[in-house]
Amino acid sequence: MQTADKMVAPFDLSRVDAFVGIESRGFILAALAAGVHGKGFIPLRKAGKLPPPVHAESYKLEYGEATLEIAPGTGRVLIFDDVLATGGTLQASMNLCRRAGYSIEGCTVLINLPGLNALTNVKSVLNY
Repeated sequence: MQTADKMVAPFDLSRVDAFVGIESRGFILAALAAGVHGKGFIPLRKAGKLPPPVHAESYKLEYGEATLEIAPGTGRVLIFDDVLATGGTLQASMNLCRRAGYSIEGCTVLINLPGLNALTNVKSVLNY
């Protein structure tokens, strides 16, 4: 519960309708925070795991390419993930949420490795 509180502390939750969890550890963090704070939970999954209709976003990884999917919707969301390294997954997630109809109120991660990414609009509990 302390982790969920620390991850959402920088945000005005009255402006957030739901928490988006990036597969898979982001699910745990976003679902925990959603339960604690009475918000909705929206899974953002690897390709082929959600029922249609979905919006998809492909992006490059250090070792290839990946695709994420999310159900279309509306509302103001806070995106959760466990570790922010190079930022590819989080950037793709932000692009995908916007295209699917969501308004992003912010992004939060448990651990940020700021030496590996240039994302400045992300809040984190720990920086290494």
